[in-house]
Amino acid sequence: MTGAPSDSCAPTIAAGRHLPRDTLVLWLTLARLPGAGPRTQRTLIEHFGSVENIFSASRGQLEKILAGKHETVSAILDGPGVQTFESEFDWLGQPAHHLLVWSDADYPPLLREIADPPLLLYVIGRREALASPQLAIVGSRNPSPMGRENAQAFAKSLAGAGLAITSGLALGVDGAAHRGALAAGGHTIAVTGTGLDRVYPARHRELAHAIAARGALVSEFPLGTSPRPENFPRRNRLISGLSLGTLVVEAALQSGSLITARLAAEQGREVFAIPGSIHAPQARGCHALIRQGAKLVETAQDIVVGARSADGGAVATNRSRSGQRGCVDRTQRIDGGCRFLHAVANGAERTGVKLSGRQGTEDFLTQREPGTTDERKCFRCADVLVRKLHG
Repeated sequence: MTGAPSDSCAPTIAAGRHLPRDTLVLWLTLARLPGAGPRTQRTLIEHFGSVENIFSASRGQLEKILAGKHETVSAILDGPGVQTFESEFDWLGQPAHHLLVWSDADYPPLLREIADPPLLLYVIGRREALASPQLAIVGSRNPSPMGRENAQAFAKSLAGAGLAITSGLALGVDGAAHRGALAAGGHTIAVTGTGLDRVYPARHRELAHAIAARGALVSEFPLGTSPRPENFPRRNRLISGLSLGTLVVEAALQSGSLITARLAAEQGREVFAIPGSIHAPQARGCHALIRQGAKLVETAQDIVVGARSADGGAVATNRSRSGQRGCVDRTQRIDGGCRFLHAVANGAERTGVKLSGRQGTEDFLTQREPGTTDERKCFRCADVLVRKLHG
């Protein structure tokens, strides 16, 4: 171990204990197959129905699915071999250490919707936090003092309203967002680009312990994975994929935060950006996002009032995430802002926070083409929000 947190206050039910050890070994083997990324792994699961069926399949059956991937086929036929994954099971034996697999009922539902969700998630902390409605807050590793203050203030306000704040544990905006959520007594989730047996950057070790106590540290990377540059774009797709929307606080034109924002848009999620001075290089990335259609926000209230998709921003989902009958089914299109509004409304109802005026919420209704099916469904959603926030 190299300083990864293990918090005794968090739940101590280790993920994976509900599965036989031999089954977990198969999941770990599947996740590390040569020549098979998340999409191929998921294709195998969907075709064969279970991890056990994959490793009992014949060469002919495998080659029909994995045409040309001879190394992958051979690795499956060889099975786990001498791999025992003792380090993983030692790690899982520690308090609040979890391993979520694709077949788990509490695998994060929003993450299932992205193009290439990981089969396995290593988690330290509260695994149930991953099912919470989340807002990602990302930005520069070297923000201005105002940018750092904005990140912390927005996170504190939104966490106080019931949203979990998700970010990447990096220096700068990420760290400020995590601290803001913690200051509100809310939940925060850190998605890392390393194995969870190490903390990167090392100076955030104390922060990582606090996050594990109030939320979760999450990684798709095996134990022992070092902070390689190529890991962080992969991590970013999980930050956006876990979240209903992404807020970019400060970002230069070449910032990795713009990758997260692009991925969020591709995933059908909301994108928000805070504007800055035209003379500040750290603001240019946010200005570029706003020109491309991101919602300009100046307060946390703007995120609620502006939580609606532009034309063409609708997404298809497998089932309703909003909890309101009639909002969506597999064949319907629903505004991504609809389920964002439900999440905020539910959080506000729990905490008693009023995020915006009645008129501001009702203005949400006017921003659709009259008479469309989407309008009628979202009338229902916005009406629920008005009643929950304002009585």
